Amino acid sequence: MEGTNCQITTMDCVRTQKLRKIRDEIVNLTNSPLYEYRRKNNYFPVIGEGNHRAKLMFIGEAPGESEAKTGRPFCGAAGKILDELIESIGLKRADVYITNVVKDRPPNNRDPNPSEIALYGPFLQRQIEIIKPKVIATLGRFSTKYILEKFGLPEVSQSISVLHGKAINAKVGFGPCVIVPLYHPAVVLYSSTSRKILEEDFEILKKMIRG
Repeated sequence: MEGTNCQITTMDCVRTQKLRKIRDEIVNLTNSPLYEYRRKNNYFPVIGEGNHRAKLMFIGEAPGESEAKTGRPFCGAAGKILDELIESIGLKRADVYITNVVKDRPPNNRDPNPSEIALYGPFLQRQIEIIKPKVIATLGRFSTKYILEKFGLPEVSQSISVLHGKAINAKVGFGPCVIVPLYHPAVVLYSSTSRKILEEDFEILKKMIRG
């Protein structure tokens, strides 16, 4: 969760304080339909983790059980795959920022519904504005649709099977940003051929970061 170390510069301290505020608001988000489920199961909200000045930001859909038990995004089997893919392009998990659209686990790992996305989405938008990533990698169809809609991009009508690995230029509040839709790393758990596709798509991320 947020709130580990406050860096030396004033700007870093401001970012950390703003992210802590988001954390506190979500922890106390009693109007969420997922709040009681969280309390009943002794789960944690999953706010986000990583470099507060990251050039690359990963956005998933919603936390699973492993994530809800620890409060850390992508810490289960899919997270291990994501870590390996990040390392394959010369980065470490600590270099990037990882979060989800929905910050609490939906029951039985079901897909987040529109009302949940609408409730939690503004927190994600604030995280993006605070961190100011150069590249946003969306993991899966829900996060891809959400981000493309919020940034008013026409590609929103296309499927993830068409969009994956494409660099989409966007204008956000802090300036230009590139959106790169990706398959969710969990697909590798069910289809070994998906690993190669993700590895190729991560090379696009590598070019975007270095460019």
